[in-house]
Amino acid sequence: MNNNPIAVPAKNDGQKQPARNVAIALETCVRCGLCADSCHYYLAKRIPENVPAYRGEALRRSLRAGTKAKLTTDSLAEMAFASCTLCRRCVVNCPMGVDTALLMQTARSMATAAGKAPEILVQLADTSIDRGDNPELFREFFIENIKSLEEEVRQRTGDPTATIPVEKKGADILFVALSGAHSIVPPAILFHQAKVNWTLSIFEASNYGVFLGDTERAKRIAKRIIDEAKRLGVKEVVIGECGHAYTTLRWEAPKWFGEAFPFRVRSIIEVMAEWVQEGRLTFDRSVNKEAVTYHDSCNLTRNGGLLEEPRIVLRAVAEDFREMYPNKEENYCCGGGGGIVAVSEWDNRRLEAGLPKANQIKTTGAKIVVAACDNCRIQLGEISEHYGLGVAVSGLCELAAKALVI
Repeated sequence: MNNNPIAVPAKNDGQKQPARNVAIALETCVRCGLCADSCHYYLAKRIPENVPAYRGEALRRSLRAGTKAKLTTDSLAEMAFASCTLCRRCVVNCPMGVDTALLMQTARSMATAAGKAPEILVQLADTSIDRGDNPELFREFFIENIKSLEEEVRQRTGDPTATIPVEKKGADILFVALSGAHSIVPPAILFHQAKVNWTLSIFEASNYGVFLGDTERAKRIAKRIIDEAKRLGVKEVVIGECGHAYTTLRWEAPKWFGEAFPFRVRSIIEVMAEWVQEGRLTFDRSVNKEAVTYHDSCNLTRNGGLLEEPRIVLRAVAEDFREMYPNKEENYCCGGGGGIVAVSEWDNRRLEAGLPKANQIKTTGAKIVVAACDNCRIQLGEISEHYGLGVAVSGLCELAAKALVI
């Protein structure tokens, strides 16, 4: 008889038990504590509760104890949502390869199922689902807003015929942006100058179901874009500057739906890097004279594999590009990932966790921090103000569009 309380059950066992990969992660940890210095929460505040292994042990105790668990659902939710951004830096540095982020995602799933997830994340996820179920209710308003943004694209390109096409059948690229002009206008300028046959999605890239650890919600949100891409017959879906949206559609969605999509999925960063290497765009680096540094988004870099692409672009558009150290897959999380940037009641904890990133930025002496992720941009702007860094925050497309020779 197997006495392991978190063992994976046989197929005929009707009890709900952790999935095999979660069980492996729970049982592989040797409690060495080497993950501590990998976590920005612990580096900002050196207490046991901020050690990734401690959080994994808390979940382990909860699962083993079952209904007698000392860890309440409320404390489980706070631990999973407010004490871990799912950045996976600890995973990269764990000698045993324990995926603590997977454990915290499991804890988020449990909290969400118990109705203890942050209300704002639930609302944002359900709003996205509603938009997918009833696109006709907002399509006309959306297109009107896009028409107003076209004027800015025409002014900046000097081309009165420049457009932002929406739901154009037969386009090569379906571009999925975030909400706001800053995520649409700069890419539209770049698409126009690169002479690309593209169209804009009517849906936003964000997927808050992922932050909730709710696969069913996440699948419904992702399906909107997948169905739209199939309906329009595009060759490629390009995700705007958003870390979790990219990793979700590129790596997770194909597994959820068990299919190979009839289109390619890339980040706008990959596309820009390709254009730079092909010479399709011309830039004047002297436009961006101030020292620039780059924040590696956890999802784009550590979880997504985009290490060199943003640097190809930055070296082409900025005169003085300075690296943070450590960088790339070892870069510190900004502290705003995992959806916490949207949860106002945990602002103080989020800003405290941003201290290692603030120190990184300060050491570079840069005046501009570039981040190819919207949540990172929000967090970086707030930690700049909180710690008195005095730096400006820019998106990669925004900086590139500024240096574009038209």
